[in-house]
Amino acid sequence: MSVTLDDVRAAAARLEGVVHETPVLTSSYYDDRLGMRCFFKCENLQKVGAFKFRGASNAVLQLSEEDAANGVVTHSSGNHAQALALAAEQRGIPAWIVMPTDAPSVKRAAVKGYGATVVPCAPTLASREATAERVMHETGATFIHPYDDDRIIAGAGTAALELMETVIGLDAVITPVGGGGLLSGTCIAVHGLDPEVMVLAAEPELADDAARSLEAGELIPAGPTTTIADGLKTSLSARTFAILQQHVHEIVTVTEDAIREHMRTVWERMKIIIEPSCATVLAALEKRRSAYAGSSVGVIISGGNVDLDNLPW
Repeated sequence: MSVTLDDVRAAAARLEGVVHETPVLTSSYYDDRLGMRCFFKCENLQKVGAFKFRGASNAVLQLSEEDAANGVVTHSSGNHAQALALAAEQRGIPAWIVMPTDAPSVKRAAVKGYGATVVPCAPTLASREATAERVMHETGATFIHPYDDDRIIAGAGTAALELMETVIGLDAVITPVGGGGLLSGTCIAVHGLDPEVMVLAAEPELADDAARSLEAGELIPAGPTTTIADGLKTSLSARTFAILQQHVHEIVTVTEDAIREHMRTVWERMKIIIEPSCATVLAALEKRRSAYAGSSVGVIISGGNVDLDNLPW
């Protein structure tokens, strides 16, 4: 395995003063409802509204002066786009973000607001990759993958590192899983500090490729999906799959109705904004309530970027 606890700790030192050390909240409502003690690590309150800023900053800060001068490029219509744009702006280097033409205008505006150049492409993975390749060739920019990158994984793991150092005695930590960058970093941090703590994950039933991959023992790519958890539509990489195989205790799949209900409940009861991808973890804990009754569980709230004109309810 190429990412270690030392890498996560080095990332945490590198990111000190760059990223927010986000708060850990509790909720008596959810403790009672789920029958367990929950500690919410609020990465929805991170810069750009998501944990993604940790990995993007860790990657950008490790670029040599020569590479940094040529800038960075990625393809993303989600939180990684905004995260890399801000990380590049903070280092004072150019960034090109390849975004499909069907990406929400609010996300394109946010990326531009951080000073990056938005490069439009057709809404297919092939077009995104080809366009990013062309930008790299034309500019000499370094490609920063949203999750298939050791620097991204180590940076993402700093959220769990902070959580484990803040809350002593956790029995489990749970995150959503899409491409597996956050979950992989969480695995490295949690089991580096305490191998006895279970690492759990949540995934929509309509995008259950990670659960099926672990069950089959081989990487199964994600197919087309209509899940409202748009941050979890991506496939695992060989890199993240290998980490998950070694460390993840269980991936729990959840329904769209459960995602929608828990997202709304968190807004109403905890007074914080979470995106649909985050709500999967609470739906998963409720589904497996009897298995983890009485446990102390760290819950990574991965982000809070929501299109307010298109709420899922």
